[in-house]
Amino acid sequence: MTKTPDLPTLQSPLLSSLPGVKHAFFTRQGGVSTGIYDSLNVGRGSKDDPADVIENRARAARWFGGDPEDLNTCYQIHSTIAIKADGQWGDVRPEGDAVVTKTPGVICGALAADCAPVLLVDPEARVAAAAHAGWRGALDGIVQATVDCMVEMGARPDRITGVVGPCIGPKSYEVGLEFLHRFEADCPGSGRFFKPGASEGKRFFDLPSFVLDRLETAGVERREWVGRDTRAEEEWFFSNRRAFLNGEGDYGRLLSAISLEA
Repeated sequence: MTKTPDLPTLQSPLLSSLPGVKHAFFTRQGGVSTGIYDSLNVGRGSKDDPADVIENRARAARWFGGDPEDLNTCYQIHSTIAIKADGQWGDVRPEGDAVVTKTPGVICGALAADCAPVLLVDPEARVAAAAHAGWRGALDGIVQATVDCMVEMGARPDRITGVVGPCIGPKSYEVGLEFLHRFEADCPGSGRFFKPGASEGKRFFDLPSFVLDRLETAGVERREWVGRDTRAEEEWFFSNRRAFLNGEGDYGRLLSAISLEA
């Protein structure tokens, strides 16, 4: 855990070792939101006070040394849409689930609250991306779509480093058998990512390992998960599933972001 004043972040050793790249997996700490959104909620789709969300996003952008308009995030729809960004989006939120850039200073961001954020970069081609991979997007192919978009911009899969950020962990994600059956039908062999649950009709799904497998399939050789479970660590992370189980009406969103330095 490293800190800028009042704004804790998680860092990936793989990404930190690369020149000309700045990244952060932000936690829920260091913002101005209150109540169930305490405190660094960056989700413009949440029911939080919009002014607080704007300030939180500005704080994250300043961590990168940028302006709030530099932080590019999508209106995420659990799709396989990766969008190229050659400049600031500002308040615009195009529908999609990955942001890809070659432009220094553009901050590519992905929002999550149990889904897996993925930060990727080819430091030689100078192409960076942030993707949002929930179970549906991961299964349908958002990781491959993001890598393909990066390749269109000059990247090579074997040069890409891909890191899965804080997400719901393998001991926290219990699902029904229909979930397993869908994965096996759409991605044969994926049953290895499911372990016995609390009852015969339940399984624990290992989302981070599945996303890492999707990175491997896409040709990404340098990859890791930061190893943090959003549902289990309430002090540090927002969690959709935890909020639902607690009967809360909404939840905050975490930000994972990456930028190329000038």
